[in-house]
Amino acid sequence: QVQLVESGGGLVQPGGSLRLSCAASGSRFSLNVMGWYRQAPGKERELVAQITPTGRTYYTGSVKGRFAISRDNAKNTVYLQMNSLKPEDTAVYYCNTESQNFSWGQGTQVTVSS
Repeated sequence: QVQLVESGGGLVQPGGSLRLSCAASGSRFSLNVMGWYRQAPGKERELVAQITPTGRTYYTGSVKGRFAISRDNAKNTVYLQMNSLKPEDTAVYYCNTESQNFSWGQGTQVTVSS
């Protein structure tokens, strides 16, 4: 079973930046479309960005131009560079495959507040 470990969250002021990392165990990582998801208090988990094994990317409209997803298949790691952060980006951030078939990790809390 693949395990996912997210890290890199924290408290940042509006306009600031954070870089999230998600490390995956197992050999199946490089074959999958990987995504970053987030869940804000009282809201459903939503897809933020995705990246294919070959590096094609997708972003939801609210983060386009501010966030950048990348991956290092040799390290079984996917990253999310978040710039120009807004209070509405506050959420717990998770990674998983496109079909969400890996077990969810604990996530990493991102809080954007002055």
